[in-house]
Order: sequence, then C-alpha cells, then structure tokens
Amino acid sequence: QPRSPCCCLAWTLLIGTMNCLVFLLNLLLMFVIFTVVLLPTIVVVYFGFQCHSQVLHSSARYCKSLLDDNSSSALIILGFVIMSPLLVVAMAIYCSLARRLQLLVCFQPYSLALYKGGRCCWARGCSRQLKAWV
Repeated sequence: QPRSPCCCLAWTLLIGTMNCLVFLLNLLLMFVIFTVVLLPTIVVVYFGFQCHSQVLHSSARYCKSLLDDNSSSALIILGFVIMSPLLVVAMAIYCSLARRLQLLVCFQPYSLALYKGGRCCWARGCSRQLKAWV
C-alpha cells in the first residue's frame, strides 16, 4: 500500500542517505585498493620524473650518483608499462571484495519509499540469492 506524502519524504531521505553511505564505502574501498596496488608504479614514476634533468632535476644524492637522464627515462617508461597490469589486478581485487562483502546488493531502490512492505537490506540482511545486476 502507498505511504503518506510526509512518510514518503522521510523514507526517501533515509534511503538516499543509505545509498550515499554505501557509495562512499565503495569509493573508499576502491581508493585504498588502487593506492596499495599501484604504489610501485607511483614510486617508480615519481623517482623517474624527480631525477630527470628536463623535468624536476632534484639535487638529491641518489639522483646525482645513481640516476642520469637515460635511467630516469627508463624508470618513467617502466612505470607506465607496469601500470596496465596493475590496474587489472586492482580492479579484480576490488570486484572480488565487493562481491564477497555484497556491497553492490545493498543499494536500495526508491520504490521502498513509496510503498509499505518493501524489503530493506539493512534491517533483514542482504539476500545471498540476489544479484547485483538484477
């Protein structure tokens, strides 16, 4: 049966807030995973750009003794080459964690705000048979 307009507004705000929290949790999880997995690429590209004479040309000791322009260019190229496989690994880790934690199933439809008797993921727990793409 339909809800009253005031109750419908309250439920819409509640469902919107829950969906925003689930979205922020997904975003935080994705940020942490991608940062950890792509850390080698970030470090290699950073040192390559830092020690190259045409870019930043740092006066650090390791730039003077270990890295010249050719080795800095090699580090930059290596960093961008290893980025593609690491992006695939990071996305696979995120997707497996999101599936295991069922984060995508906990998004609630706004039809719960309009009609009484709807199923709520937070109150009863996420169903194991529900798919994220349904």
